[in-house]
Amino acid sequence: MSGFIYLLFLVTVSLRIGISAPDKMAASFFSDFGLMWYLEELKKEEFRKFKEHLKQMTLHLELKQIPWTEVKKASREELANLLIKHYEEQQAWNVTLRIFQKMDRKDLCMKVMRERTGYTKTYQAHAKQKFSRLWSSKSVTEIHLYFEEEVKQEECDHLDRLFAPKETWKQPRTVIIQGPQGIGKTTLLMKLMMAWSDNKIFRDRFLYTFYFCCRELRELPPTSLADLISREWPDPAAPITEIVSQPERLLFVIDSFEELQGGLNEPDSDLCGDLMEKRPVQVLLSSLLRRKMLPEASLLIAVKPECPKELRDLVTISEIYQPRGFNESDRLVYFCCFFKDPKRAMEAFSLVRESEQLFSICQIPLLCWILCTSLKQEMQKGKDLVLTCQSTTSVYSSFVFNLFTPEGAQGPTPQSQHQLKALCSLAAEGMWTDTFEFCEDDLQRNGVVDADIPALLGTKILLKYGERESSYVFLHVCIQEFCAALFYLLKSHLDHPHPAVRCVQELLVANFEKARRAHWIFLGCFLTGLLNKKEQEKLDAFFGFQLSQEIKQQFHQCLKSLGERGNPQGQVDSLAIFYCLFEMQDPAFVKQAVNLLQEANFHIIDNVDLVVSAYCLKYCSSLRKLCFSVQNVFKKEDEHSSTSDYSLVCWHHICSVLTTSGHLRELQVQDSTLSESTFVTWCNQLRHPSCRLQKLGINNVSFSGQSVLLFEVLFYQPDLKYLSFTLTKLSRDDIRSLCDALNYPAGNVKELALVNCHLSPIDCEVLAGLLTNNKKLTYLNVSCNQLDTGVPLLCEALCSPDTVLVYLMLAFCHLSEQCCEYISEMLLRNKSVRYLDLGANVLKDEGLKTLCEALKHPDCCLDSLCLVKCFITAAGCEDLASALISNQNLKILQIGCNEIRDVGVQLLCRALTHPDCRLEILGLEECGLTSACCKDLASVLTCSKTLQQLNLTLNALDHTGVVVLCEALRHPECALQVLGLRKTDFDEETQALLTAEEERNPNLTITDDCDTITRVEI
Repeated sequence: MSGFIYLLFLVTVSLRIGISAPDKMAASFFSDFGLMWYLEELKKEEFRKFKEHLKQMTLHLELKQIPWTEVKKASREELANLLIKHYEEQQAWNVTLRIFQKMDRKDLCMKVMRERTGYTKTYQAHAKQKFSRLWSSKSVTEIHLYFEEEVKQEECDHLDRLFAPKETWKQPRTVIIQGPQGIGKTTLLMKLMMAWSDNKIFRDRFLYTFYFCCRELRELPPTSLADLISREWPDPAAPITEIVSQPERLLFVIDSFEELQGGLNEPDSDLCGDLMEKRPVQVLLSSLLRRKMLPEASLLIAVKPECPKELRDLVTISEIYQPRGFNESDRLVYFCCFFKDPKRAMEAFSLVRESEQLFSICQIPLLCWILCTSLKQEMQKGKDLVLTCQSTTSVYSSFVFNLFTPEGAQGPTPQSQHQLKALCSLAAEGMWTDTFEFCEDDLQRNGVVDADIPALLGTKILLKYGERESSYVFLHVCIQEFCAALFYLLKSHLDHPHPAVRCVQELLVANFEKARRAHWIFLGCFLTGLLNKKEQEKLDAFFGFQLSQEIKQQFHQCLKSLGERGNPQGQVDSLAIFYCLFEMQDPAFVKQAVNLLQEANFHIIDNVDLVVSAYCLKYCSSLRKLCFSVQNVFKKEDEHSSTSDYSLVCWHHICSVLTTSGHLRELQVQDSTLSESTFVTWCNQLRHPSCRLQKLGINNVSFSGQSVLLFEVLFYQPDLKYLSFTLTKLSRDDIRSLCDALNYPAGNVKELALVNCHLSPIDCEVLAGLLTNNKKLTYLNVSCNQLDTGVPLLCEALCSPDTVLVYLMLAFCHLSEQCCEYISEMLLRNKSVRYLDLGANVLKDEGLKTLCEALKHPDCCLDSLCLVKCFITAAGCEDLASALISNQNLKILQIGCNEIRDVGVQLLCRALTHPDCRLEILGLEECGLTSACCKDLASVLTCSKTLQQLNLTLNALDHTGVVVLCEALRHPECALQVLGLRKTDFDEETQALLTAEEERNPNLTITDDCDTITRVEI
């Protein structure tokens, strides 16, 4: 009790004569947020008493009164704010401490004293010393020599925001720091630890912040979380009980998460909740991340871009932060410090600044060091830096070859040639086996002997890794990629000792796939970059030979195969191909190569992508289909900013493919933002006489400038048959201008989609005029717009005998059952509409009943009706059943995602077995069905002569129901060709039964992707 009495004495004196409490109780601590932590410790009744004591205490001490009405209704957070607002922070806390003592909450007073005068300060001093030492330790980039270790104010503010409570003040947060190797994740974490130890961030948010590096921890034997905390404590005996007494005020910083073998794969039963229990490190961290242990604690996790799937799936992530590495001024500072000579520094920086690709690479500090080192080596040899800066490959080849050339020598020694060849073999094995950390056996298998290791470590191209004695990594994964690419210029894959290493053609195909290996960033680019004439000369000079011609032929053959095969599923990443061609810097080959492709599909997300795409597309003349997006490149233009001339030239090259590719028939632009000047450039190319598009899709595109320029394209494009706008906001004037253009006599647009374009009921008046006047439009999709009261206008127009519309899509248009009266009238009077989609509207059984009256009428010509998710129940199925018998035109009925249940299906099946029913496709996905309805469905399969497709996915069918269906499928009269079921939803026995049925009947397909098949049928 002596400590408490001493604290109380200091508080009392400070109130009477103005002396501060110990250390002035750290002003930062006396914030409203700090007070709030302690007010939250009070129970509801205690909090009420605290307010009563506050009223009496302030009177007794003759302090300024806080209005009682405000105090009485205040929450804990609001009361903390009131105390700070009306009193100085020190005074507010002194009052609070006296009230805690009066309420006999001495535990809270003691806790304050311990935190501010004991353990926290001791640990902060230790953390500051440790991380300052780590910051100053020798690193390859020597970044500590050029930049301050202190966190900038803007960084402090951002880090504070990452962990600012969003909902409740005690809510734990899990923040992911995600970025490529070398971008500065660990640097940021070290600076964070130093800033916290100086009370610059997380003031009163976290009492303790512990840093764990998975690369180091994975070497430990089974241990406990308490032991891990003790490892970070300055003394052997860490006060574990005190540290974890307020777990909501703990932050665990976990670096290099990807180094944790196995990630978070443990089942819940293996997790641990006892922080004193010894378990494998992986289990401990998994228990922490998955909130089994200290669930109230906050987490900060650093990971590479290829964030493990289990981290995303099993951890509730509050926010993802991506460090930006060096900004432009940082890069300039680094160049100046690295070269020391200002003239040389500016010469190098200016050359790099002219190359978007090289300048972008310098964002990553380690890669910036590699580039500077390469340029400095070339300067010292009197080489032309312009040639070195020609490509990324040139920089890396100069860097690597110089490292393996003895100082002052004209060329490499036989020993250094052998060492580099062995290193390239090791790199290739690693790329194909996803290995980035190598043991001595790996080195020896690829020809690196013990005597080579000191020399390789001396070049810094190979580094010792972690705590293991014989564990090695490449300086950066980009260096490993370069050496792996170089392997193919020196040897055949058949000569490699590891069977996983594949041929050049397989490497290129894998590199061009969108789902390529996460670590294959520059591998394909380095391989093709080494085919450049200048690079071939470097290879000849270093090794005396190279295999570039053979690889160039294989590259050509690979592109030819891709062009012939096409890209139906969009699996090929055209941008990856463009980067490989750009790296070659061989215009003749590029022109030949790009014209082997018939389709291009790519996403531009920065200036480098823009430059690379433009370089390749300016040579293109054989494309048939082009799909792209452009983001973060063209910002809104005003008097202060405009799109750069160089960017406009690049954009013009991309758009010019519309006129240079004479066979280009389809263009899809999606997820893009265009400035006024880029929008005008695009429209000018679209209206060019050489542009012969048949399909134009604009999906989620925002643009500045006059949209009428885009609609006027229709005046110049008589070949255009399909026009689609999706997620693109169109104003009332836009719709009017568009419809005027569509009515232009020379126009031939047959299909129009305006999906989720912010249309309103008023726009339906203009659209109705289009339907009445236009004799070519056969397809109209206005789904996902709030049209409700505008539908009568559309229906009235479609009642005209001259309309030619065949497809009408009104899904999710906020229609109600009242709209069904107008739609029914239209169905009776219109002879052209065959396909009607009313999905995702609240039609209910009442609306369906109205529709069915029209469907039963002999004048109704409808072939296909979609009523997915229209809030239909079993009661509505009786009307549907009657319509199915009466209407022999109806071939397709989609009523999935309605709770019709087994009772509703039973009613439908009676109609489906009727000889007058001609239905061919029935969708019943997610309708609340069970195996009880399978007998009724089986009777349909054996009786119906027309039903070809039945979708039963996402229903609770079991083995017994599937057995009944399979028996019906074997019936000789069964005409079904497609059964919609997801096999993986069933046990192994049922899956085997379905597979056997598919094998027995070659005309039957069992799939969970019936939508694709339905579209094909239509």
